[in-house]
Amino acid sequence: MATPTATPTRRATPRPSVAVRRTRLFELSEIRWAATASVLFLLGLVVQFAGGPSWLWWALYLACYVTGGWQPALEGLRALREKTLDVDLLMVVAAIGAASIGQVLDGALLIVIFATSGAVEAFATARTEDSVRGLLSLAPETATLLSDGHEETVRAADLAIGAVILVRPGDRIAADGSVVGGAGEVDQATITGESMPVDKAVGDEVFAGTLNGTGSLRVRVDRRAEDSVVARIATLVEEAGRTKARTQLFIEKIEQRYSVGMVAVTLAVFIVPLLFGAALQPTLLRAMTFMIVASPCAVVLATMPPLLAAIANAGRHGVLVKSAVVMEQLGTTTLVAFDKTGTLTLGTPELADIHVLPDCPIGEEHVLRLAAAAEHPSEHPLAAAIVRAARRRRLDLPFADEFTAQPGRGVSAVVEQRIVHVGSPAALLDPDGTGRQANAAAQVRELQGRGRTAVVVLCDHEPVAVLGITDQVRPEAAATVAAITESSGTAPVLLTGDNHATATQIAKQVGITDVRAGLLPDEKVAAIRDLESEGWRMTMVGDGINDAPALAAAHTGIAMGGAGSDLTLQTADAVIVGDDLTTIPAVIALSRRARRVVLANLAIAAGFIIVLSLWDLIGHLPLPLGVAGHEGSTVIVGLNGLRLLRSAAWRSR
Repeated sequence: MATPTATPTRRATPRPSVAVRRTRLFELSEIRWAATASVLFLLGLVVQFAGGPSWLWWALYLACYVTGGWQPALEGLRALREKTLDVDLLMVVAAIGAASIGQVLDGALLIVIFATSGAVEAFATARTEDSVRGLLSLAPETATLLSDGHEETVRAADLAIGAVILVRPGDRIAADGSVVGGAGEVDQATITGESMPVDKAVGDEVFAGTLNGTGSLRVRVDRRAEDSVVARIATLVEEAGRTKARTQLFIEKIEQRYSVGMVAVTLAVFIVPLLFGAALQPTLLRAMTFMIVASPCAVVLATMPPLLAAIANAGRHGVLVKSAVVMEQLGTTTLVAFDKTGTLTLGTPELADIHVLPDCPIGEEHVLRLAAAAEHPSEHPLAAAIVRAARRRRLDLPFADEFTAQPGRGVSAVVEQRIVHVGSPAALLDPDGTGRQANAAAQVRELQGRGRTAVVVLCDHEPVAVLGITDQVRPEAAATVAAITESSGTAPVLLTGDNHATATQIAKQVGITDVRAGLLPDEKVAAIRDLESEGWRMTMVGDGINDAPALAAAHTGIAMGGAGSDLTLQTADAVIVGDDLTTIPAVIALSRRARRVVLANLAIAAGFIIVLSLWDLIGHLPLPLGVAGHEGSTVIVGLNGLRLLRSAAWRSR
């Protein structure tokens, strides 16, 4: 029995990863202060309801005021210098007002809520910045410059347009450019999202940050480092993030007007009666009562409990929603856009077809056995797919001798005294051939027309079979597309960097008719923006670094957590931890129910505030009754929101 004598020369190209130092949780001062305030609040609560001395729980609550409130108070004072009234400062004032009339617990709760919100926002901002820095680290810092036949190591940032660089097997490409010499297979999933390495030869375009798997390439630099596709991805992520932040301006205006109005009315309630000779103490008591009943505690809780409950429910079912704002936005989705590779598909090539040619003297399993034996020494993704198929059929693989591999062509080996070639149709078939050559060429065209990657098998230099390899559609993809179409009334759209034939084939299998293929990252962003300009509220679902700009540009971005890149997971607004697509329509439905609960809670909270405030202004609202009404509205909206913790809410439409 022959044994292999050659080492593999065609190797799989591992996916580039983003190596970046992430901001740790307690490195941010906002998180440290919010955590300290929360602990002090909980300690005060325990001491108070356990019957401890009042001075102790008062001291704990006041310490909570200081640790959680000094930063928003300072920011609010700075805002006052710019003649704007910050809502955080209003909450601090309301908390102090509550403490001044003995309601220190209410004030401490307000402090904790707003300190925690600020901490979450600071952490999210820091992690996004980390991710953008990590993306830029994909492109190597140095390159091998070819000049007058000599090699010189230079900084990639110093490469001029027209310079020629050498890219060895296993090296990352340092600049966008064109191949002027050599051949290789490049994994460019980080840029185009293609599931398999792409053969590169003279004249083909390559991108900075992609990985050369086999063969040496000589690349002419066509773009400077700051203009490369990978650098533009980072810029797009930052720009889209800033654009999305502007959508909060309307909310800020409402908060500003409410804050100014509340302060003005509180001062009027205090000052006007004094001008007409009213006594100081009852007037101050009325003003403080108004500040309490008019404070937006119930409004804050009207929004947060249902959204946080929905977030917790989604988390139990494998969806990480990063903030309450995201949970609210998901419910406004009117059109979903999917990436293909790794999202609708598993991202792993699999053998789908074995077509033995007419008049071939060997059968299907024998062909697969020979092809798998020849490919076994190789670590190429297509080779792995063929070997896996043979293993699933429990075929014994003979040893392969005289193994060789050529980039872009395939492999050859001697298996059971037969010379076996497995590889590219363009390399192994004669375009003017007859007989089996013509039959094989026709079968290749048929497979490629169905979106398959065709691989030809030759025995003793004669074609014996054509194999069809494809990226497998996720089992739940079709049901997910159908559920989204039913709930939104519109079928999703497919945005992919893969070729049109493959994309169309996958789209047909899952029920998508709008297919936009061959898109680079900036073109995906343009497609998202065009659709949103038509009035659609877009949710983009993707997994690769090339999807990150589109995830950031869309109204909401969802990342596949299993195979998602570091940048994609950080850029996305939500992450599907278990890569289960059926969670997408479920979380959108959950968000819509949460929005309905939020609206109901806002109506309840506003009703209590209006009734209690008018009672205090027009009549005489006793302080205990005002506090009871204020706290009662808070409890009602809180309990109403927590209903979304129930598992039954997950599948609600």
